[in-house]
Amino acid sequence: MSDRNFLEVENLVKHFPIHDRGVLFKKQVGVIHAVDGISFSIPKGTTFGLVGESGCGKSTTARSILNLDSPTSGRILLDGQDTTKIFNSKDNNEILKLRRKMQYIFQNPYASLDPRMTVSDIILEPFVIHKHIPKSEWHNRLYQLLELVGLEDYHAERYPHEFSGGQRQRICIARALAVQPQLLIADEPVASLDVSVRAQILNLLRDLQHKLKVTYLYISHDLSTVRHICKRVAVMYLGKFVEVADTDELFDSPLHPYTQALMAAIPIPDPEVIKKRRSTLPGEVPSPINPPKGCRFEPRCIYNKEHDCVHKAPKLVDVGRGHLVACEKVT
Repeated sequence: MSDRNFLEVENLVKHFPIHDRGVLFKKQVGVIHAVDGISFSIPKGTTFGLVGESGCGKSTTARSILNLDSPTSGRILLDGQDTTKIFNSKDNNEILKLRRKMQYIFQNPYASLDPRMTVSDIILEPFVIHKHIPKSEWHNRLYQLLELVGLEDYHAERYPHEFSGGQRQRICIARALAVQPQLLIADEPVASLDVSVRAQILNLLRDLQHKLKVTYLYISHDLSTVRHICKRVAVMYLGKFVEVADTDELFDSPLHPYTQALMAAIPIPDPEVIKKRRSTLPGEVPSPINPPKGCRFEPRCIYNKEHDCVHKAPKLVDVGRGHLVACEKVT
């Protein structure tokens, strides 16, 4: 696999304005700081993991990369192309060409499939929109995609309600692969599935990456699945990265107190180990409308009395072997 970065995200910011509806006009009264200046890159053919609690900005990051939500600022390069310029150009042909390069696997396969459409209609819809292959080849390609994700030809004429959760997610993956993308963003693709099915879907994603040389951005709050599939991982808290490292390095040596708390929350089938590792973070996650001025984790940090993080946010610093951490205690 190539080490060339296929996706580069530079200082990505996404804010959502809050409006107070007046009698005659709307007035902006605040801003939700969903994503606040994150940067990362993904080499071609590898998997980058994005982890954190619900509401930390993971899905907003994904939607901003795909321009489902327009970024407030920052730069996104896909295979050397500035995607923001292309989306802002309003050139439909160029936009469709760019969208064929990157696709989304949604979290909930029960909600992301139209119950009134057959599997055939669902997978053929991208062909109708993009017209990237001749119509005479559509059905052959349909059956190829079904086989690729482990489904049978006769499944094409069934409706989503006739499938299990794991099978529905396979349909979602086949739909995403219909336009032969080079980047797949998997937004918690196994979160709504039974534990017994999760490993099957994760193994399918790994097999597809090996066969198709596709690049993944894998989003999850489940660290066990992240370790199974990702090469490098970023830990996100309230719109910012607090730690970034290769997967083994992060799991073997978590440095940031938030990462350590997440690691301690991983279920282990051993009561004695659980007693030793259990860690409870004090307080609540601050509001993204009014985040702390300094380190965003400072109000909940066990070290906040030892270091002055209230007014100055620590920067991500490389502490060796490409392990980045934003914590004054560590750096």
